[in-house]
Amino acid sequence: MDASAWDERYAAAELIWSAEPNRWVAQALDGHPPGTAVDLACGEGRNAVWLAERGWRVTGVDFSAVALGKAEAMAERRGVPVTWVHADATAWSPPEPVDLVVLAYFHLPAAERRRVHRTAAHALAPGGTLLVAGHDTTNLTRGVGGPQDPAVLFTPGDVLADVEGLGMETVRAERLARPVTGPGGTRDAIDAVVELRRPDPAGDVDAPA
Repeated sequence: MDASAWDERYAAAELIWSAEPNRWVAQALDGHPPGTAVDLACGEGRNAVWLAERGWRVTGVDFSAVALGKAEAMAERRGVPVTWVHADATAWSPPEPVDLVVLAYFHLPAAERRRVHRTAAHALAPGGTLLVAGHDTTNLTRGVGGPQDPAVLFTPGDVLADVEGLGMETVRAERLARPVTGPGGTRDAIDAVVELRRPDPAGDVDAPA
């Protein structure tokens, strides 16, 4: 990935993405008890700021300085504190375990994606949540928008395979349609949405005594 190319892209418009959170992030986490959160490849900060507004202590990480500048400005306008980290999200990990890691539309080749997903899972505290959302592989033929390189698309099953052996519990792993309105009308993008939980033996009712 080329940070300078993304800097140019982010500089070309006031907002590339909506100021509202991704619908799957909002659906999964609205009402979730807040804690510490990391938004990897946070872009212009829409998900990180939304989480901060709900009481999360959020760190947003991205390699685009332009995107982070826009994210910081959004957080200031909306009056919430977020820690912004200018770093390669494929190599960064939090210094302490966190309660939530969000990976929203962070598209990477399979080997790199697997490493990022496993690092994110390891970063979770007991009871923590890993939420992954992105363009599904079938979006190329059945959906609209998103990357056109099949090598960086994935399915819910790919995400589950990425974290196999780490003891994660599957809360949901679905292929979902997301309406997208464009010049030609409204069409569905096909997304892969996976929510995983690190078990908390101390807090799980069914844990052995």
